Formats: sequence, structure tokens, C-alpha cells
Amino acid sequence: MEGKSAPWAATPVVLYFDATCPFAWVASQWLLEVERLQPIDLRFRIMSLSVLNEHRELEPWYREFNDRAWGPARVCAAAEALHGNAVLRGLYAALGRRIHVERNKDYDPVIAASLAELGLPASLAKAAHSDAFDAALRASHQGGQEAVGEEAGTPVVTVDGVGFFGPVLTSIPKGEEAIRLFQAIRTLAGMGAFAELKRGRGALLDVR
Repeated sequence: MEGKSAPWAATPVVLYFDATCPFAWVASQWLLEVERLQPIDLRFRIMSLSVLNEHRELEPWYREFNDRAWGPARVCAAAEALHGNAVLRGLYAALGRRIHVERNKDYDPVIAASLAELGLPASLAKAAHSDAFDAALRASHQGGQEAVGEEAGTPVVTVDGVGFFGPVLTSIPKGEEAIRLFQAIRTLAGMGAFAELKRGRGALLDVR
């Protein structure tokens, strides 16, 4: 159950990710660091920038980005539908490492190599160019939007059942810094009056 945890239980945390988004990747690595250091019940679900932006007027470069982002999201949706939610953790790690750390934006080979790494059927790659699993993709995406309460990009993170857009991070917090950030987010999740906090992204993005 994704909801508020008992004092003795691991804090439930859900990351809604689009595999092509570097900010989602950084947030995922932060949460994995938190998981390494303290008990949290971390789960992964899919959101889609392609779904979010499909009817919006965008600058040409960002339209191309969103149009290409369908592929990895659809493959994740197919894998989850056929192999269960737990498969997303490893699949996202394999896709994200290639896309963001190795900077490989050729998604078809990235998908094929990621499926092979996990021993998943190569046939799942066909979903990248099919709408067969779009209903499942849209439903998962909508779950993230409803958690925030309005349209939101990626990452979406829920802590103790409370959803946020973000945190948007330009580098991966480690050790005590990762824990301090998580504790701050959990504190904000417990404050019904808290709505929004934002500042400019001044630092260069570092996904490693």
C-alpha cells in the first residue's frame, strides 16, 4: 500500500520516471543512495514526457526530444505489463546508465542492450514503435499527475503518499547530504499547508 508509514516501518517512496529525462535519473540515483543508508520502501513507476507534451506547441528541438521519448517509455510499460512492476527498477537502471551516463541517445540499440542485460525477451523492443501498451503507459502517467494534484513534469516523487514535482537536482547528493535532503522532503510532505518551493537552476547538470 502506498500511503503514510507507521513509525516503525520503512517510509514508502515512489519515483515516477521518464527514462529519457536527466533530472529523473539524478533523482533516482539520490533515492537509491538514501535506500542504501536508511530503510525506505522505494518503488519505480512510469510517467511520460511524450504523453504530457503530446498536444503542446514546443520548440522544434524539444518536440523532437518528446517524440523520441515514446520509445523507452513504451518499452517500460510493456515490460511492466508483462513481467510486473518490480522489473522497472533494473530496466530503468540499464536504460538510464546508457542514456545519461554513457550519453547514448540512439534509443533502439539502447533498448536492445538493456533488455539483453536483464535477460528480458528481445521482443519487448517492438513496443517502442507500437501503441499496444499506451493505455497502461497513460494510466501510470496519470497516477503521477494525480499524486501531485496538477500537471507536472519529471521527476514526480511521492513520500509517505504525498506527491511532489521534484526535487529537481543538478547533481546526485551522497551520504549525509542525501539523507538531509530526504528528511527535508519528508518534513514538507507532512505539512498540509506546504505547496511550492523553487529557485533557478544555476549549476551545470552532473548525472554521475
